Amino acid sequence: MQFWFLMLGALLALVGAAFHGIVGQQKYMTNIYASDLPSLSKSLSLVSWHVFTIFLVITAFTLIYVAYVPNLKNLLIPIVIINFLGACLFVFLGFRKHKVLLSMPGGYLMGGTAFLGLLGINDF
Repeated sequence: MQFWFLMLGALLALVGAAFHGIVGQQKYMTNIYASDLPSLSKSLSLVSWHVFTIFLVITAFTLIYVAYVPNLKNLLIPIVIINFLGACLFVFLGFRKHKVLLSMPGGYLMGGTAFLGLLGINDF
């Protein structure tokens, strides 16, 4: 186990969650509320936004927990896979019709978290 890789991954996820949940929500939801979307779409957009914030918090706490209880490192396998696939989704869609995704921090955040988590569960 690589304690500090896990702690750095947790810090990255927590900072990402705070930024996403506060600054990102303010910016994103201001645009959503000003749009012509139906109220149900606006509400679901808010829920979807914060599901990702919750995911980042759960990721951080899982990384911290496993850093202190290394025999549970298998708990990180789904965390690493989901973060890796999320980063891939940002890149895949970014190279298609959604180029703006490449300039957003989400893919880099998920990729960095996956990388640090993977380094943390590998015994060198």
